[in-house]
Amino acid sequence: MAPARVPVTGTPSVPAGGADLHAGSVTTSEKLSATEQAVERLALAQQAQTPCAPVRDLIGADAAAAYAVQRAGIARRVESGATVVGRKVGLTSPAVQAQLGVDQPDLGVLLDDMGHPDGATVARAGLLQPKVEAEVAFVLGADLVDGDLGPDQVRAAVDHAVAAIEIVDSRIAGWDITFTDTVADNGSSALYVLGTTTRTLAEVEPIDVEMTMTRNGEVVSTGNGAACLGDPLLALAWLARTARNFGEPLRAGQVILSGALGPMVTVEPGDTFAAHISGLGTVSVTFDEEQHA
Repeated sequence: MAPARVPVTGTPSVPAGGADLHAGSVTTSEKLSATEQAVERLALAQQAQTPCAPVRDLIGADAAAAYAVQRAGIARRVESGATVVGRKVGLTSPAVQAQLGVDQPDLGVLLDDMGHPDGATVARAGLLQPKVEAEVAFVLGADLVDGDLGPDQVRAAVDHAVAAIEIVDSRIAGWDITFTDTVADNGSSALYVLGTTTRTLAEVEPIDVEMTMTRNGEVVSTGNGAACLGDPLLALAWLARTARNFGEPLRAGQVILSGALGPMVTVEPGDTFAAHISGLGTVSVTFDEEQHA
């Protein structure tokens, strides 16, 4: 089933002015709101291919403000021609939470230009500080709009599951992030790769999967389904409720990355990663040799 393409609605219009990549400097207009300044800082970091200062000096610890920055950033990309094909849950693994110093999940948006086929070679030069993590991905066969959106309902809404590698990347220098920094930066999500083996939930139980990820043939990350908020389906239920609360519920056909099964691993030029998830097979990605300048 192809990912559903859903337009972003209700997102604020962001002026084309600019904020410096470093904290506290607005270069065009002192009238820019904190949200607009944060959007500008992150956008300029991407354009310049240079990580920026955290945005928490602008939005503090306000989760609502962080999601407003995220929505505005996604709206810009949609206006430039991208389409929404799904969502991701981030910060689900205790190992990843410990790596980043956060203690709760977040969500991000998947766009059509973020997806790559199994075995793809990805341009390392277009990324700033990439890391990879292995996940169970779900493709929905039904909308998740009404009802209690509990585990039984979300299970019934899943068309199939597939192994995935998410390529996370932070526009914040040195991954110096708090919860609001990563939320504003679209959950630190850059790209994703889906495997080719699909299974229904009658064929595989997400909580029971075991994951092993290698880099150039060497094991670098291990984990299991229980490491993802206790069960990837619980992560999906959390996402379904949260997305509905934001007025943008999950829809049939969307791809859902349910969260890391184990520690994320830093990418170097030329690396090849392969993640094997029991019951779902193996998914792989290679990064070309070109180092980001």
